[in-house]
Amino acid sequence: MRHHFADSRFGQLHYVEEGHGEPVLLLHQTPRSSDEYRDVLPLLGSSVRAIAMDTPGFGMSAPLTGEWSVELFAQAVLDLCDALELEQVALVGHHTGGVVATEVAAAAPRRVRALVLSGMPFVDAPRRHQVATGRPPIDHVERATDGSHLQQLWDNRAGYYPADRPDLLERLVMDALRVLDRVEEGHLAVNRYRMEDRIGSVTARTLVLCGELDTFSLPDVPKILEAIPGSVAHVLPGAGVPSVDHRPDLFAEAVRQFLLAQETPSCRHGLNAVPSSPYGTEQR
Repeated sequence: MRHHFADSRFGQLHYVEEGHGEPVLLLHQTPRSSDEYRDVLPLLGSSVRAIAMDTPGFGMSAPLTGEWSVELFAQAVLDLCDALELEQVALVGHHTGGVVATEVAAAAPRRVRALVLSGMPFVDAPRRHQVATGRPPIDHVERATDGSHLQQLWDNRAGYYPADRPDLLERLVMDALRVLDRVEEGHLAVNRYRMEDRIGSVTARTLVLCGELDTFSLPDVPKILEAIPGSVAHVLPGAGVPSVDHRPDLFAEAVRQFLLAQETPSCRHGLNAVPSSPYGTEQR
């Protein structure tokens, strides 16, 4: 993989890429970075130009001042596309990255030729209320002089990660430490986003992808299918919230088959080679 920086209205944006061909831009969850896709890029790079960026404020991209928003993150995605002279891209977003990808596809439909929404929550008024009134913070910790906040960062996410893969959780904690003072703000930006007002503007051919153990987002798959006509769904067996780095083989293959399929009902055909799931290749 090659590391690069591009100028944007928000400062320098860091990105990594591998491969040649049609550009595919991958967007990470909060509080990760492009590192989330480090095992996916070589797999996708065998058939496309796979690019993973650090959202502003995360990873090695420029820090941000002021309030974060999904709309701001989407503007940065388009800035990177402009800097790389990419007139049209396929967008792949995981969790927060999926929400950002949705806004890009709604705001600039001609720039997005295909869309993969992985583990994306459906953010509407009931969910915003539920999160605002009943759900504890996902990643927030208070810095402690004895370093116990490092253990708390680990404990906050341990239940969502496979017990036999501590290396995956280590990677998340390393990314979280880069943005420790604002580690929860990406989640807050997602919860402020009015997805129900924007998702209907998505016209790109769409795959809704989710790990079968991702109890956070899996219940929202039918809502997303309903909101994006013609979208298809696939559930990755044995994978949860960290499906990208836990099962990069399954993730990359599902994305690759969808992107290479023709824009006809035969796209359902392409997904049949991926292991079946509760949603199979449901099409709406």
